[in-house]
Amino acid sequence: MKRATRNSLLSLVESYFQDYLRRMSGVSVHTMRAFQDGLRLFFTFLAERTGRQIDRLELDDIREEAVLAFLDHIESVRHNTPRTRNCRLAALRSFVRHLLRHDIARAEQYRRILALPAKRAQSRPIAYLEPEEMRVVLAQPDRRRPDEVRDHALILLLYNSGARIAEALGLRTCDLTLVRPFSVRLHGKGGKDRICPIWGETAAALREHLRRGECSEDGLVFRNARGGQLTRDGAAYILKKQVDRAAQKLPSLRRRRVTPHVLRHSCAVGMLQSGNELVAIRDFLGHASVATTGIYTRTNLRMKREVLSTFWKRAGLDVRSHRPWRPTPKLLALLTSL
Repeated sequence: MKRATRNSLLSLVESYFQDYLRRMSGVSVHTMRAFQDGLRLFFTFLAERTGRQIDRLELDDIREEAVLAFLDHIESVRHNTPRTRNCRLAALRSFVRHLLRHDIARAEQYRRILALPAKRAQSRPIAYLEPEEMRVVLAQPDRRRPDEVRDHALILLLYNSGARIAEALGLRTCDLTLVRPFSVRLHGKGGKDRICPIWGETAAALREHLRRGECSEDGLVFRNARGGQLTRDGAAYILKKQVDRAAQKLPSLRRRRVTPHVLRHSCAVGMLQSGNELVAIRDFLGHASVATTGIYTRTNLRMKREVLSTFWKRAGLDVRSHRPWRPTPKLLALLTSL
């Protein structure tokens, strides 16, 4: 392994994104964009801190004290939350691990950065829709219109499969099996594919969408009005439009921010409510660890009530109902004679 030269920082940045993240790690486009934003902010801060242009920064500038100052800056000046701070630190750690692989001479300098702890952040409850809320949302698209046939198929697929939005938007017709047994092949994070069974209703919605839509050479399932691939923003707009309509009939949806990822959470919680084991849900959603899937056990109030009720009965503390006491005729006669 060659020792990194004095001014090789920019070349290592390029190899990090082009070779490591894109080709070797296979991270999602969303993760790639988040890491790019994090490093861009860090290098901009570092250039201001050192008084040099970004292209004049060196490997010796990537130090623990600089990273700590940057993390303090994004909280105190940019007013970012601890959660965002931890995301920026995760991006820097990933990049520093890449530096360590190519610049062993500065191993101790990089080790200090990798040892920086994440900040404890308050966990937010998972947002999801109950099945009765989803039914109202799914009833909103006007399926006499081709674009809303597409909207209905997309929303139903996201809820049924728990697909990440990038997985759904990247689907091609060759990924769909719309004859029994119905299924969809999802291309997940890290180049990992998984096959998810889908309901007959979902298969029918997809068939109707493909029948009424125009065929394209690339086989994309979900396209925009111009024939290109539907974007994240486009999918979010579609969902918001249907949720806003549903909110007119279901007040609980008002002031709720329902994103495509909320439908993934809704799928997970629905599967958990149906009695499925965490391992099965993990495989269905494509989680790397069952610990990630475990967050759904902490978020559903109805399930918590059921667990508490089961525990109460198991402990033998269940209060059984009794008939209200009424005096017998003999007792009434005795009392009258006194």
